[in-house]
Amino acid sequence: MDNTAIKVLVVLVSLWISYVQAIQSGRFSAVLAFGDSILDTGNNNLLMTVSRSNFIPYGRDFSHHVPTGRFGNGRVLSDLVGVKELLPAFRSPFLKSSELSTGVCFAFGGSGLDKFTASIQNVIWVQDQVNDFQRYIEKLNAQVGDPAQVKQIIANAVILISAGNNDLGITYFSTPAKSTRYTIQAYTDLLIGWKTTFINSLYDLGARKFAVLGTMPLGCLPGARQLLGNLICLPNVNYGARVYNEKVANLVNQYSQRLPDGKFVYIDMYNSLLEVIQNPTQYGFTTARPCCCSVMTPIPCLFSGGHVFWDFAHPSEKAYKTILPKILNTIQSNLA
Repeated sequence: MDNTAIKVLVVLVSLWISYVQAIQSGRFSAVLAFGDSILDTGNNNLLMTVSRSNFIPYGRDFSHHVPTGRFGNGRVLSDLVGVKELLPAFRSPFLKSSELSTGVCFAFGGSGLDKFTASIQNVIWVQDQVNDFQRYIEKLNAQVGDPAQVKQIIANAVILISAGNNDLGITYFSTPAKSTRYTIQAYTDLLIGWKTTFINSLYDLGARKFAVLGTMPLGCLPGARQLLGNLICLPNVNYGARVYNEKVANLVNQYSQRLPDGKFVYIDMYNSLLEVIQNPTQYGFTTARPCCCSVMTPIPCLFSGGHVFWDFAHPSEKAYKTILPKILNTIQSNLA
């Protein structure tokens, strides 16, 4: 056996041992993230869009203070629920083949289930992220060299989905063309239809373990609250988020009943984050105002750890970590 063959064998054995250890310990082989900026780890960096964050002060609390394209001061939710410290962006030119087997991020900041949402910001539509997933599978097959093992890696990966925040917060409540044409019930029905198509596409490609996030309390985001002088959350926007989240939770339940070989869980982002927003001091924060990048905070704060939000719409790394235990417990209890 020549040196090349030995090296290939070593890589295959190493990947298989990692996979078996993950199964035995109740962990997951990989995390594959789809959707919007809550999960995006840098896919927008090479796009011609204003929805980018690969510049200072973003990434201020990241390793070496480098802005990576994550919409926050440090790591984002998809990093924190992963099997490794950082979840690389699939479209990153620096992505290493060795990273593929433990997961990547396909999410794009500003994206949504409604194609219009992505088009107005010139980012990749959620449904088109399936195309990247297909390319990922091809690359993973080339890296691993064993289709059966690749199938197992994907089937045991946590499929993390965050989609709907921008559709409601930007497209529906900020675009008269949508809100005058559709009631919130009708528009959220459309979103659920698109989400169903998306999940079906991932399932058909071998995904089996889905953690589907509801939207955040959109009316309580700093960008929404500033419309009323930061006094109260926007009740109509929060109502729309609750309507949508209830339908998402029902959809996840339907999938659990209809596809017994798959596992599906709904992640309640709305109430988890709302509790922190309404009671910041109880969770070690000083304020629910943003640290930076907002009309309320044109000059970045000195200590981001005291803020629930980093900017006008995105939680700080500490806020993600605060709600993380409940999220991880929900995923572990339902998908392991």
